[in-house]
Amino acid sequence: MAKHRLERVNELLKRELSDLLMREIQFDAPLVTVQHVDVTPDLKNAHVYISVIGTPGQRKGVISQLYTRRPHLQFLLSRRVVMKHTPQLHFKLDEGIERGNKVIHLMDELNLLPPVDGALENPEAPEALPPLG
Repeated sequence: MAKHRLERVNELLKRELSDLLMREIQFDAPLVTVQHVDVTPDLKNAHVYISVIGTPGQRKGVISQLYTRRPHLQFLLSRRVVMKHTPQLHFKLDEGIERGNKVIHLMDELNLLPPVDGALENPEAPEALPPLG
């Protein structure tokens, strides 16, 4: 039962932090998203995994900006999410999307990705048939 409670708290904090970041902070990076929040079982700490699309300097800047604004973000979060103690936020850079983009780029360079118009190569494929009606 406690596992489900932690999952609900994680999702709630993720949603609220995403909204706070969108409203409260202007980032230099083109895209900043909260990927995941992992609250410790005692609910005192929350590891917030942030994904940043941008240059390495922009990624560093986003994390630095988040740590600078952390007290204010925690205060705003405490007003939106009623808990006995608001967890201490620990921001971490989630590079999963960046790694995925690199893999896709490498596969594209090696011509390992299927062509986008692959449906046209096999006219018998169901997706190549005209829509009904």
